[in-house]
Amino acid sequence: MADLAPLPVRDRPIRRLTQLMVGLVFFGVGEALMMAAGLGVLPWDVLSQGLVNHLGLTVGAWSIIIGATVLLAWIPLRERPGLGTIANVLVIGLVLDGCLAVLPRPQLLPAQLLFLLAGVLINGIASGAYIGARLGPGPRDGLMTGLVRITGRSVRLIRTSIEVAVVIVGYLLGGNLGVGTLLYALAIGPIIHATLRHLRVKPSTAPTGGVPARFRRCRAWRRES
Repeated sequence: MADLAPLPVRDRPIRRLTQLMVGLVFFGVGEALMMAAGLGVLPWDVLSQGLVNHLGLTVGAWSIIIGATVLLAWIPLRERPGLGTIANVLVIGLVLDGCLAVLPRPQLLPAQLLFLLAGVLINGIASGAYIGARLGPGPRDGLMTGLVRITGRSVRLIRTSIEVAVVIVGYLLGGNLGVGTLLYALAIGPIIHATLRHLRVKPSTAPTGGVPARFRRCRAWRRES
């Protein structure tokens, strides 16, 4: 996988901030479409729905609360949040609640499948957009990378363990675990991988001196001339 480490905020700030916010907004839209389909939701949304069933509030509110709680777990893991991390916690939950307030709930299976497939596709592309902006990982991504570093286990094992644990707890609380959850688990990785090829922002400045790459190439050409 190409380098996805955070870049300095001053490096292409307008492009990256725009890509971050568009990605987060559409992530919330895709999440809401999957939820409206009623065929299964994201693993962490299974937990959010379970908490709604027992404690009230909204799915979006619980998304924010869970994200903030996971972010606190970064402290002992010594992970460092970025601007994108904080935006991830707040924006997705707000957009999710806003979309759920206006989206219809399809009753016919073809319409439900359309909502589900659109939600998974939009969510995957949006993930590639906000991750590719390189302004800091989401809280759940940081939890994964921190545990991988501390335990020395593989990303696959740690991520799968986290997702399975979250789904089990959410299902026991009454969250909607269904075919959509399985489809998301199988499809999201390939979609993000394909999307990042085009949306990963590359650094425009040199590691030292802050000289844009195009000017460095120009200087080299002049010397050769």
